[in-house]
Amino acid sequence: MPTTRSYADSCGIGRALDVVGERWALLVVRELLLGPQRFTDLRHALPGASSNLLADRLRELHDRGVVARRTLAPPAASRVYEWTEWGRELEPIVLALGAWGLRVPPPPEPRTLSATSIMIYLRGTLDPGDRTFRVELDGRVWTVSARDGETVVAQGEPEHADGSVRTDPKTLNLLIDDPASLPAVVAAGKAETHGGIAHLFNRRFPPA
Repeated sequence: MPTTRSYADSCGIGRALDVVGERWALLVVRELLLGPQRFTDLRHALPGASSNLLADRLRELHDRGVVARRTLAPPAASRVYEWTEWGRELEPIVLALGAWGLRVPPPPEPRTLSATSIMIYLRGTLDPGDRTFRVELDGRVWTVSARDGETVVAQGEPEHADGSVRTDPKTLNLLIDDPASLPAVVAAGKAETHGGIAHLFNRRFPPA
């Protein structure tokens, strides 16, 4: 059941947490940062959340005006969830929270890493130069390019690609941290690449 609990705190922080402070709510918000998602996409990205719990969080976020629902045009005709204009204002907050959280030790295995999560990280740390890349993770396709000096990550197929990689989020995370491992990862069958994909891993910032 959707929750009606409140901190009953007049501070803006308390009031914000009344909207996005329930368990899994902010992770749902994170998954919508790079574009609309189907319920099945969200379930795949958040395997620790049951279908009922995820449905409750989406209903709460929708009722609060953070998330909108719409049906895609045929032939897809799928129902998707996406940020509202007000929900979009959470982006810098979520990104700042993620940057802060990188200093927290990772949880023990088994742990998850969603496609959206690693693509957000890639957007913030890598520089594709003047090239465009196709990245496929868990059956979802992303276009990575540069615009006005910033890395742009968008869902969907690129019009053209200077290189492409198909892998899983954890392997892509490995390649971001250690680009030199690319030949070994490909040889092990953990990634399939075409073109000059090594250029994707040009760092905007030096490794920590």
